[in-house]
Amino acid sequence: MRTATQEFIQLMKHPVKFRVFLFFKLPAAFFSGVRIKDIDQSKCVVSIPYKWFSQNPFKSTYFACLAMAAEMSTGSLGMMYVRKRKPAVSMLVVKLEAVYFKKAINRSTFTCLDGDQLKATIENAISSGEGQSFRATSVGVNEQGEKVAEFYITWSFKAKTNLS
Repeated sequence: MRTATQEFIQLMKHPVKFRVFLFFKLPAAFFSGVRIKDIDQSKCVVSIPYKWFSQNPFKSTYFACLAMAAEMSTGSLGMMYVRKRKPAVSMLVVKLEAVYFKKAINRSTFTCLDGDQLKATIENAISSGEGQSFRATSVGVNEQGEKVAEFYITWSFKAKTNLS
């Protein structure tokens, strides 16, 4: 029997289903070309191309598109662990920090390796009944492997309570 985590990974790896999800839930990511390249229980790799829809006037990838890819690399891992949970768990970005190192003038790939820590934070939120936060890291590199940016995205997780 497949777990909710395994189902989520399969959904995110399916090109058509993933694009349909983006189109309806994250249209800006759909049109700018954000794609999940790899995902498993501990990491998520997301790419964003440099193209007309993601460019800025300075001939590089717009910072918000880079942030979108970085957020998806961290948020997909969180979504994977809150999906179909009982009790349900809400998740929200509460802080975003970024450091830019180099102009992003071609495809940028963002990697988050914090899946295990995100899972532990979510489990702690459920067991304690208290909101928990986690500062996830996503590192973006260009096609040559040079670091273009590093994002720190703080996620808040809280188990929902039944008000019956």
